[in-house]
Amino acid sequence: MIRLGLSALLSHWRRNPWQFATLIAGLALATALWSGVQAINAEARASYDNAADVLSGGGLQQIRRADSAPLRVAEYVGLRRMGWQVSPVLEGALDVDGRTIRLTGIEPLTLPQAATGDTPAQPADPDNVLFAEGDVVFVHPDDAALFDGRAVTVRPDASRAPGIAVTDIATAERLLDTRDEITRLIVAPTQPLGLPALPPRYVMTAPGTQNDVARLTESFHLNLTAFGLLSFAVGIFIVYGAVGLAFEQRRGVFRTLRALGLPLRTLMGLLAVELGVFALIAGGVGVTLGYLIAAALLPDVAATLRGLYGADITGQLQLRPAWWLSGLGMALAGTAIAATAALIKLARLPLLSFNHPRAMSMHAAGAARWMAAVALGLFALGAAIAWGGQGLFAGFALLACLLIGAAFCLPLLLSSALLLAGRLHRSVLAEWFWADSRQQLPGLSMALMALLLAMAANIGVSTMVSSFRLTFTGYLDQRLASELYLTAQTFEEAQQLTAFVQSEGATVLPIIWQDLRIGGLPAEIYGIRDHVTYRENWPLLAAVPDVWDRVARGEGALINEQLARRNDLAPGDMLETGDRVLGVYGDYGNSAGQVVISDALFAQRYPEVQALRFGLRTEDAAHLSERLEARFDLTEDALINQSELKAFSLAVFERTFSVTAALNVLTLSVAGLALLIGLLTLASLRLPQLAPVWALGLTRRHLATLELARALCLAVVTGVLAVPLGLALAWVLLAVVNVEAFGWRLPMFLFPLDYLKLGALTLLAAFLAALWPAVRLARTPPDQLLRVFSNER
Repeated sequence: MIRLGLSALLSHWRRNPWQFATLIAGLALATALWSGVQAINAEARASYDNAADVLSGGGLQQIRRADSAPLRVAEYVGLRRMGWQVSPVLEGALDVDGRTIRLTGIEPLTLPQAATGDTPAQPADPDNVLFAEGDVVFVHPDDAALFDGRAVTVRPDASRAPGIAVTDIATAERLLDTRDEITRLIVAPTQPLGLPALPPRYVMTAPGTQNDVARLTESFHLNLTAFGLLSFAVGIFIVYGAVGLAFEQRRGVFRTLRALGLPLRTLMGLLAVELGVFALIAGGVGVTLGYLIAAALLPDVAATLRGLYGADITGQLQLRPAWWLSGLGMALAGTAIAATAALIKLARLPLLSFNHPRAMSMHAAGAARWMAAVALGLFALGAAIAWGGQGLFAGFALLACLLIGAAFCLPLLLSSALLLAGRLHRSVLAEWFWADSRQQLPGLSMALMALLLAMAANIGVSTMVSSFRLTFTGYLDQRLASELYLTAQTFEEAQQLTAFVQSEGATVLPIIWQDLRIGGLPAEIYGIRDHVTYRENWPLLAAVPDVWDRVARGEGALINEQLARRNDLAPGDMLETGDRVLGVYGDYGNSAGQVVISDALFAQRYPEVQALRFGLRTEDAAHLSERLEARFDLTEDALINQSELKAFSLAVFERTFSVTAALNVLTLSVAGLALLIGLLTLASLRLPQLAPVWALGLTRRHLATLELARALCLAVVTGVLAVPLGLALAWVLLAVVNVEAFGWRLPMFLFPLDYLKLGALTLLAAFLAALWPAVRLARTPPDQLLRVFSNER
């Protein structure tokens, strides 16, 4: 009986291949978008972990100077003589042909075992940094060419993070051209008894649970995960609709099987096995597609992380169990969620139950009212979160309440709109058209929900990106006010260059900074010269009176918005550096905290730091560039025009949001496919309603035209409802999520022309989705329509 029951259930899918395609395609695409995002995140986090093994000493404690200055060799020797078991690390940025690689030098003999991935039992492997002889540099294969001609032996190692090279500390000192400097000391986990206290000029940093890059980029990956989850939700709507339609179509099969003696529990088990097998098939297809999507998007993600956070990740995608198992798990979980309602209905199904379309419509109307009541509860919960919630998860919870609540409201709103349209048109054909549209609404509601979410996501994200683009362009015009930017290789060269530039009548503005840590995260402190360039162009968001005069007198500092929000600082508060906050300025496109003080105060605090970069104010940038290039032997990137720097910054910006734009396009494509397959699935069910109208004299072509009109009307109403939802989504992204994710808040601008273009694209998608079923209806043979009257439907 079980075999016969399973055969009877599977026969439905053989008779309805398009419905089977709906189920598999919806679940596979949903899984693909989710798996692609998770694959990208897994690859990035693996790169962070690999980098952290070198940069953080394997999670061991570290010693640095309290004033953030480099340690000296004598200090290291002194601590060793005191009994401290420490190992020196030298770090620095090595610029090669316009690319920057972080070079880490270690002392193999004193490096604690826990700071490496090697075990004591390993032999002297030539690929092991601890046993290498000579000037050997270990790098990722993509970075090996950067060390050509540098008198070192390069050992490519694919397991290492890109953008980071490891070598002996003596080799690092030679390559970085430093003398008597140590960045930090790694503390061995085992120390001798009776160890004297650490002198007060040093600070001990405890091992963190995350490295700096991972902490800074966590919000970016959470954003990606949220968009992947949204795309998955759109796909699950498709699966829910396909499973629900299949249930309604198979009521007769369920009734017959029950009447023949198949127990209800066995029938439900067979349905669960059937859907489980389908979920595994679709999940496998989705994971494969997700791999392809991730491989296509990974270069843009890598460029974004490098431009925004200075994080380097490998450009090669690996098949990691974490993300493909996650994809299969989400496929099974999504199918279970989509099938729960159908299985509950089956458990409550009377033995003698018919699937009359009018009964289905009336049942759907009651379900729509319940969904609307749930939506009101979600809106209330969202309002409470908006009022008192904090943090990035609160922002995403608000988004979830908003989007799910709006989707749940859609069936009732569409039904009400169709009912109102029917009352406004009193002709017989018009009344039938609107009433028939309401009757078909249950079969299309899930596809229309997916279309609503996809359109709202497109409107919201495009509004956010376009608002960011306008703000960022204006910000660049303010911050990059100097016509030229000059970089010297040495301090002596800098003096010669600046003297020549001043003799040409140009103004020199030094750009000098020092790295430090504020609130446990990396930050930068800049010293700027009091000049009208900063007074007129610096994008201040909040400031005390006479802020620039007070900064020039050394009475305090300016901080960027990221640092202010991250540490809850405002004008008048005190920084960890001992400076009073005098103002907060916008700093878009940067995730690190920044502090700005006067150049005189900076020179007192960091006398060893010398200015090598300068902004040049001149009325004739082209002439000054020619004079500098003719007078000095400048490298290719030593002199940068303002327009080139703006173009580079805008290019980083565009690649930053290319990933979310691609996910939006894919999500809208999934929604369009859902509408197409939903219409195809309903096409065969439409004959009992269309045959009487055809028999009364309406031609098949006229009926096909009405089918096209119905799809366009539903798409128009859905599109109109998607506009306010998309704008609300944009506000949450800009005012809540973006602030928590990146540390800055952007003004919101409206772009009506873009919304009209999206609406036209949606109508085109709806027209194309309805065209195929309409053509099939127009070509339906008359005898097939006549058979409706001879069959019991």
